[in-house]
Amino acid sequence: MAMPLDPKKTNRAKVVMRRQRGRPVDGILIVDKPQGMSSNEVVQRAKRAFNARKVGHTGSLDPLATGVLPLCFGEATKFSQYLLDSNKEYWTRIRLGVTTETGDSDGRVIAEGSLAGVTRERIEDALQEFRGAIEQVPSMYSALKHKGQPLYKLARQGIEVERKARTVTVHFNELVKYEGDSIELELRCSKGTYVRSIAEDLGKALGCGGHVIALRRRAAGPYLERAAIALSDLDGEARPEALDRLLLPVSSAVEHWSGVDVSEAAADRLRQGQMVELAEPQQGGWVRIFETAEEPHFLGVGEVLPNGRLAPRRLVVSKG
Repeated sequence: MAMPLDPKKTNRAKVVMRRQRGRPVDGILIVDKPQGMSSNEVVQRAKRAFNARKVGHTGSLDPLATGVLPLCFGEATKFSQYLLDSNKEYWTRIRLGVTTETGDSDGRVIAEGSLAGVTRERIEDALQEFRGAIEQVPSMYSALKHKGQPLYKLARQGIEVERKARTVTVHFNELVKYEGDSIELELRCSKGTYVRSIAEDLGKALGCGGHVIALRRRAAGPYLERAAIALSDLDGEARPEALDRLLLPVSSAVEHWSGVDVSEAAADRLRQGQMVELAEPQQGGWVRIFETAEEPHFLGVGEVLPNGRLAPRRLVVSKG
């Protein structure tokens, strides 16, 4: 007589199967996000194309925006925070004289202002107030969450909540074109900077209002737009494995960090969470770790402590 199935074990097995759906893929894909798609839609499309088990992005772009969107696959997701924390570079076109409810051209026009007295010199002067450390109040149409709900969803319901100003850093902004009622800017800024907010605040400073009509991310951390691939490049492959050639190594997320080599024995101790002595003195701080076995490979990242020992901080399971 067959033994009855244990429903708890059956449910656990189903959960494991769901978690393991797709193949293990490790690496970083730099996508040139097209206009009109959300960042999550790009993630889901890439996940299906690669038949990948785990994929995530490293800082969303609005549907209006295009440009560099790094996607982390598998073990690379362990390092996504370092990319989230990195600086970004943008090009934007701003229309002056019109204010929208969202700060971009997707929103309803709520006010119009005169451009009388607005000159290139006045714009250049106003831009000086948006350099260095500045305070920004996030838009109600941002992806920031309030009690688990994205602000933009609350805004669409007509709900407005108080948002605290946040300090961000604009490393540079430059007026590259001024024609008619529009201007074009190039910016390099810290994480959490909203270009839409800069457009709105600049419009207020000029007394005419303004909103973003085009936005392109040209760089995110170490990744530049010339390395980005079109989303359409993922189409047409019969075998998902054929797309793996497009992936950058996991270590590229922190390629600007110093690197240290460790022996196979030291690598084993690091995997067990133990600190190790370094063969050569290293300056303190976070470093990339490479295991020098038969074929050197990326082990993860660690921290060189003041006593000169290396402590593991985030390690990969597979080679990257």
